[in-house]
Amino acid sequence: MRQSFVAKNPSVLVFLACLGLFTLGVSVLSEGMGIGLISTSFVKTLGKTLCLCLVAIAMDLVWGYAGILSLGHFAFFGLGGYMIGMWLMYARTEGIVAASLSNAEIPPTPDELRSAIANQIFGVVGSSDFPAIWVFAHSLPLQMALVVLVPGLLALVFGWLAFRSRVTGVYLSILTQAMTLALALYLFQNDSGLRGNNGLSGLQNIPGAEGVPQSVISVWFLWASAAALGLGYVIAAFVVSGKFGSVIRGIRDDEARVRFLGYSVEGYKLFVFTLTAVIAGIAGALYYPQAGIINPKEIAPIASIYLAVWVAIGGRGRLYGAVIGAALVSLLSTWFTGGRVPDLPLGFYTISWVDWWQVLLGLSFVLVTLFAPKGIGGLFDLVAGRRAPDRHGADLGPDPGALREKEAER
Repeated sequence: MRQSFVAKNPSVLVFLACLGLFTLGVSVLSEGMGIGLISTSFVKTLGKTLCLCLVAIAMDLVWGYAGILSLGHFAFFGLGGYMIGMWLMYARTEGIVAASLSNAEIPPTPDELRSAIANQIFGVVGSSDFPAIWVFAHSLPLQMALVVLVPGLLALVFGWLAFRSRVTGVYLSILTQAMTLALALYLFQNDSGLRGNNGLSGLQNIPGAEGVPQSVISVWFLWASAAALGLGYVIAAFVVSGKFGSVIRGIRDDEARVRFLGYSVEGYKLFVFTLTAVIAGIAGALYYPQAGIINPKEIAPIASIYLAVWVAIGGRGRLYGAVIGAALVSLLSTWFTGGRVPDLPLGFYTISWVDWWQVLLGLSFVLVTLFAPKGIGGLFDLVAGRRAPDRHGADLGPDPGALREKEAER
């Protein structure tokens, strides 16, 4: 009897229930819609953490299940942020400029209004014209479409070129890192059309919601981030649960054998690479309005390396492990780098955790790799008493009575 998706993946319901309870609890305790025990800044931190969990799921899908160690997925995350940030900055500036010109004796023409908006946005980089890439910045639906299309198309083109050339392993990782570095260096230029090192700022000011306090907006984004994370988890679980999931795990474990069996290895890898880029772009589009600013530093290769570290610590090949790793490291990073942990005096030297946090993170990654390769998620296997299936003496063929392992060794 064929099992349903829910029956084969009971962890999905558990995850969604925990996510729903978490979101409800934070909403009730928030300043904007609850009793005020959780500050607005911490609600934003939690909302951003949910977005990081979503991009960690994307990383786990492409690395933990398909075996593609991409060191460039944070580039897709940043591109999603830039796409929605363009509309946020344009619409907010349009409101400010329109209000300032409303008292003019002669009402401004649409071209004059657009020119004033461009001067306000790009004056900081010595320009007064809109670059071509801002052609759709006035339209929220079109920019939301670009949140999906731009990361997806970049991943599709890059993946097609890389996978058709059968670039694998560390060479593919280097290529993805080079792509990220090239994109970051391009965005640092003032003539990139995205304000260079200044980036896009003021993204927390939502057009049309000027009268709504940030305490309420932060809860709105928390809900949106939780919904996106829940949907992303379900999609990822669906992808890895059926035959498709078995094939991509086979590609991860023995690509040559899967190709020999007649599967289009490049097609499977390209689909996963593109899908996860789209998921990362959506996560970035929700993250940066909560952060309030995005600049090219966010796309630097080190960010993608951190992403791989989160997944490894949580336990790659386990979707919930990626969520645990991203949430744990994100919250600990906020705690250590926010000055909340007192310095540790050793007499001859004082450890400042703001400076030593990255060292601690790197050491944790090394220890997990050496002594707990299954990550934190592997602890759930120990608690549940799960073990790898014992194949010794089992049938090597699909039919009962097929050649057995012990017989094959003779």
